Order: sequence, then structure tokens, then C-alpha cells
Amino acid sequence: MRSGRIQSSASCSASSSSTFPHPPCLTSASRHCKFPRLLSPRALSLSQRVSRHCLVPETTQFSFPKQSTTISSKKHLFHSGVGSLVTSNTQAISTGPLIGEEKIGVLLLNLGGPETLDDVQPFLFNLFADPDIIRLPRLFRFLQRPLAKFISVLRAPKSKEGYASIGGGSPLRRITDAQAEDLRKSLWEKNVPAKVYVGMRYWHPFTEEAIEQIKKDGISKLVVLPLYPQFSISTSGSSLRLLESIFRDDEYLVNMQHTVIPSWYQREGYIKSMANLIERELQKFDRPEKVVIFFSAHGVPLAYVEEAGDPYKAEMEECVDLIMEELEKRKITNAYTLAYQSRVGPVEWLKPYTDETIIDLGRKGVKNLLAVPISFVSEHIETLEEIDVEYKELALESGIQNWGRVPALGCEPMFISDLADAVIESLPYVGAMAVSNLEARQSLVPLGSVEELLATYDSQRRELPPPVTVWEWGWTKSAETWNGRAAMLAVLVLLLLEVTTGEGFLHQWGILPLFR
Repeated sequence: MRSGRIQSSASCSASSSSTFPHPPCLTSASRHCKFPRLLSPRALSLSQRVSRHCLVPETTQFSFPKQSTTISSKKHLFHSGVGSLVTSNTQAISTGPLIGEEKIGVLLLNLGGPETLDDVQPFLFNLFADPDIIRLPRLFRFLQRPLAKFISVLRAPKSKEGYASIGGGSPLRRITDAQAEDLRKSLWEKNVPAKVYVGMRYWHPFTEEAIEQIKKDGISKLVVLPLYPQFSISTSGSSLRLLESIFRDDEYLVNMQHTVIPSWYQREGYIKSMANLIERELQKFDRPEKVVIFFSAHGVPLAYVEEAGDPYKAEMEECVDLIMEELEKRKITNAYTLAYQSRVGPVEWLKPYTDETIIDLGRKGVKNLLAVPISFVSEHIETLEEIDVEYKELALESGIQNWGRVPALGCEPMFISDLADAVIESLPYVGAMAVSNLEARQSLVPLGSVEELLATYDSQRRELPPPVTVWEWGWTKSAETWNGRAAMLAVLVLLLLEVTTGEGFLHQWGILPLFR
């Protein structure tokens, strides 16, 4: 019987009985997930999905309920075997014929982060200029860049303080480079001589830079591996959308064989690595059995889940369940809960919120708390500053006496080895993109290509802005772009002044009162 879930007083916004699209089967026959070779992306979006009971109903309860599983959908019902670990099956795969004279590449995708304080504002601009981060209605889509500029300038001073407190920049690139090197070594040890590249979404090395190096190296088979355990439109989806635009315009990439591993939260190596870290940190408490395990995941806007079909919430809940099942096998039956951090803006995000849940746990008498950054595999601003500083202070102020935090996986050997196994197991499914008809291309089995996964998870597809790195002076394309942004921002400021003061040329001309 499962140990008790602590259920916070924060209400659950998204019903846990909803059915979310599940990524195509990733790496092992043990997933029991077989799709026909000609299955369309639309059919994939209706694939099997097990949802978990919400972790946070009305009142906080320290109970030990039996776990039950509900499978439901507004349109379809499925029977599913989801919920078990995906184990490595590399021994059964002969990689020799698959590799031959081919040049194998692995592209690791990650968020990126500013390496110096001067990088903070342009990094934030790139982040908020992404329509997968801030989704504006079609009518207001032209405001994406001006809004990103405004938000990035507004948030930069506070963000700089945060980065200054962790050493003056994000360690994400250094850690991701180390993961890439360890993954390369692991692949070579497993007789797969592959090159591993790092492509960041919002800062150097940009995904575009990694793709250029892939082309220079003559890579003919590419496995795309986002370093996000769970799929979300705002993380893996955003990077895949960028790759889609890059692939479409490049003849070399159109003809290059590739496949994508969209998520891997259910892999045995990942689950056991997380359980190892949790078990290790629990032993640092005087009474480990009394510690509440607090999983904190990066949040996403609620609309992504309820309207766009983002599977992130369902995958996150299933991931937590799998980790707790692994801990239970080790006789660790601590109470636990899941909450979401890092919300931005006035819209509603996935609940319960991490800060509100910490306060609630303190109010309910919890004295020992172990924070687990569940959606991160590398240390960065949200672990080193938001969790280690802000949430720790909040926890102590709320009456929690003993605080601990599980480190991110980083270069844990079991984790890296399992990622290598995932890459190897995906090689039989690397397929060529059709040159003649990109849009009509059918899905690969059991992985997916860039466009197919985007079609599966997100029907609201739109063009992406290119990354912006520096402000160039002179008569250049960059200068013209920035001048346009400055002009648009000025127009927005003037319009705001008109609305708030009731004075200005629009009022003088009798135009603006028509909108009252």
C-alpha cells in the first residue's frame, strides 16, 4: 500500500480525470505501446493516457489511501498499461548494421541561461518573445516582441540580483556541456561512436549554432534528445517548433534522417537515479521517516493543459508516482506532495503553487521538508536561488524547522548511462524526412519526427522569432529591427497614457472615446 500523499488546501485547477495526449512510445517494447506505421499525427493525439488522482484537494490530510487509476476522456476511453518503468533493452539491439558508415549525432536541447549579468536582459527578451512562453491571441500577435522587450527590461534588475547571488551567471551551459561529454563517452563505451551537440533555446550555444556544426560535421543520422524529462509545449515543444522552422528551410536537414525522444520520465535509469538522490538526502535528517518529500516542478499556464492539450501535468504526476513506487520498494514510505513553481504574469498556472503549499504545510505542523526539483536535471537559477534561497526562507518563516534539498541529477552515472541507452534504442527508428511533401509525412514508429510531434501536441502552430543576441549600431538589419521595436514600444506607451489620463491626440480627434 502506498504511503500517504499530503494534500494541500490549494485547489486543483485542472481535473485529474482529464485525458491528455501521451507521447509516442519511446525506447522499449516493454512500454506496450504499438502504433501502426501509417498512423496519422491526429490519431497519435488520441493515444492512451492514464491520469492520476489530484494530489491537492480541499484540505490537507495525512492519509494513506489505496491508489486507484482513472481512465477517462470526453470522447474516448482507453485501456492502458502506462505506469510501469521503461527498462533498458540495448542488449537486444544490434547497433552495428544501424551505424555502418553513418555519422551519428545526438542533439541535446535545453533552455539556456545568461552566463554574465550583461546577458540577463537579452536572455529574458528571447524567453518572452517565444510565443510558447507567452501566447497572445491572434489579433494581438504583433505585440509579442514589444511586450517581450517591455517585460525583459522591467524584470532585468531583479533577475540580475538573483544571478548575482549565485555567482554572476547561470551554470546551466557548463553543466549541460559536461552532460554532453559524459553522454558521448557512454555511447562510445557502448560501441556507438556518436557526436553529441548542445542546442539552447534562449542563449548560447543557440540551437541554430548547434545545427550549423551538425551540418559541418556531416551528420547523417540525428537523435534529438530534449533534456526535459516530461514533455511540455513550453519547453520541448518550443525547441521542436524552432527545429521545424530550421529544417523546413534547409535542404541538407530535410534529407537528414532524424528522430525525437519527446520525453523519458518513465525510464528506469532516471527513476532509480532520482530515488537514489532522495534516499541519500533523507539520511541527513535526524528522523528520516518524519520528513515530507516535497516535489517542486516548473509550472505552466493552466490553459496549456486544458486548451492546448499539453501532457505535462499528467506526465509529472505519473513521474512522481513512479519515483514513490521505487522508494516504497526500498521501504521508504514518507508522505509526499507535488506543487508547481516559477509562475509569471497574471494568468492562472498549474496548481498548487509551491509557495502557497509551503505555507500550508507549515500551518499544518510539518517540521521536516525535503525539496525535490523534479522537472530539472541541471542546477540553475530556479534551483540555486528560487528553491535554495526564496523557498527555504519561506519554509523557515512558516514554521518548518528542518529543510533539505535534493540536488539536480547533473552527471549521475546511472542517469547518463540510461540516456545513452535511450539514444541507442531509438536508432532503429531514425527515418528520412520526405522531401516532396513535408506536411503529409506519416509518423515514425514508435518515436516521432519534429513536425509530427508538434502536430500531435499543439494545433496552434505559428512562426517563431529568431534569437536576439546583441544590439548592433549602424545601418544594419539588426539596427532596423531594434528601431522598429523601439517605435512599437513608444506607440504602446503613448496609447497607455491616452487610456489612463484621458488626454492626447486620439481624444482631441474624437477617436478614442468611441472605444469606451
